[in-house]
Order: sequence, then C-alpha cells, then structure tokens
Amino acid sequence: MSKPESLEDFYQIKFNWLPENLQQDRGHFNVFRLEDCIGEGKEPVQYSRRDFYKVTLIRGRNVYHYADKSLEVNGTTLMFFNPQVPYSWESLSEDTSGFFCIFKEAFFTEKIRGNLNELPMYAIGGKPAYVLNNIQDQQVSQLFEKMLAEINSDYLYKYDLLRNYVTELVHYALKMQPSETLYQHTDAKSRITAVFTELLERQFPIESPSQRFRMRSAKDFADQLAVHVNHLNRSIRETTGKTTTDHIAERLASEAKALLKHTDWNISEISYTLGFEEPAHFNNFFKKHTHLTPSAFRTV
Repeated sequence: MSKPESLEDFYQIKFNWLPENLQQDRGHFNVFRLEDCIGEGKEPVQYSRRDFYKVTLIRGRNVYHYADKSLEVNGTTLMFFNPQVPYSWESLSEDTSGFFCIFKEAFFTEKIRGNLNELPMYAIGGKPAYVLNNIQDQQVSQLFEKMLAEINSDYLYKYDLLRNYVTELVHYALKMQPSETLYQHTDAKSRITAVFTELLERQFPIESPSQRFRMRSAKDFADQLAVHVNHLNRSIRETTGKTTTDHIAERLASEAKALLKHTDWNISEISYTLGFEEPAHFNNFFKKHTHLTPSAFRTV
C-alpha cells in the first residue's frame, strides 16, 4: 500500500537531494518558489497524504483534489494542507506561479496557541482555501519573500523569525472568510455528509499491520462530529440515498480488497487492521459484500 509522502520523499522527488540536517531536525522547515518545483522534468504531484504541513500561495488556474472534494481555483489562492488529508493538484494554465513552505508539527511545539489541527483551516471539515485579491496577493507574497531571504541568512535566530512569518500567514487567513464558492454544500445536511465522508477517508489507507480502523459505527462518527446519531443518519440517507452503515461497510470492503490484493499480510492481520475481533467475523463480512471469501478473492 502507498505510504504518506515523507520529507525525504519530497526532496528526492523534487530535487534529488536531501538537506544535511533533515534526520536530526524534527521541526524541519523550508520555503520555495513554486516555479522551481513544477514544469518540464519535474514529477507531477501524486494524490496522497504527506507527513508534513504545507502552506501554498498559488496563482493561475488550477484544480486541487483534497479529501473528497475537487476545488478549481482561478487567480490567487492561499491553501493550507495537513498530514491527515490526501491531496494533489494540477495546473490548468501555463502561468502558474507562487510560493509554498513545508514544516513538521514539531516546528510549532509550544509556539502556537492550541494544537495545529484545532485551527479552522486544519480542522476536520475545515475549509483550507482562501481566495486573495491583488492587494492581498502582494501582502502574502511579501511574507513568503521574507521567508526566502531569511532561510538563506546566517541569523542565529532565523527559525524563530520564520515561525513568526508562518504564524502571521495563519492569522492573515483567519481574519478572512474562506472561499465559499469552492464548497457547493446546499444545506446543513450536505455539509454533515461531506464532513462525515472526509472523516471516514482520513482513516485510510491502512499502511501497516499495527494500524487499526476504529470508527466502525454511526455513533462513533456522530460523537466525533458532535451531532446526534439520528441526525447524522437522516442527513446521510437524505443526501446520498444510503445509510451511514452502508457507507462505512462499502469503504471497509474496498480497503479489504486493496489489502488482499496489494499486501502479503495474512488474513488474520488484515482482519485485525480493519477492526474485526475475530477472523471469522471478517470472513463473514467480506463474503456478504463480495460473495467470495477473503482467500478466494486473493486468488481471483
């Protein structure tokens, strides 16, 4: 199964080199011009999770695939990405430009109020896209230009200053309204369904036999979303025509098929990772949804 893109993967794919301090610096930070990382000879961005945070200012016409959404942006957009949500993007025009910075959560340890994932742009169901006008583009670009200048300086406390610049970016966005035009939810029920879908997807892919899928019931999701389970069930059924349990079971069956086909884990290991207490329970579940036993499916 594919793993989240690591910092090592990022540097190897984009630049074919690794910073000397990458292994030692848990709070790694770096900043780039977007134009240096795209175009001819550069690897396209793959749809996957990353094990680091990213803030991007991007100009031009582009489409982002983010969790269960596809967001088309035209103009200048400030985007926030976190390790919990898979994403990719593709350029729809030839004038794409901008900046981005990457960092590990440890970069902000005890330096920002609360947890990063509690910030609105990183929270479950949060809206990560902020469309900028020309003046806002200039102001945010100046922050990135300051980062580029500082990262190459010999200033002893430059990472404290860089942290301040990123914090300023976050607060700049928090003062704005995220782009509602990128999220076409017609009502509260649609919003609940979208957040449920994102929360479900965040638990996949299963990447090691020690990982376990734990949110297996509608109540688990309702508790996480702070809504009554009956309200969640009604919203999802009215929006999609399927029950909450149907969605969970279908996604679980899909992951089970992928693990059976693309890993060499034994049936008991796969059963455990998917949250079944006994392999026999997994066997019954899989046969109900595919009309084959796990072992038979593996040999098809």
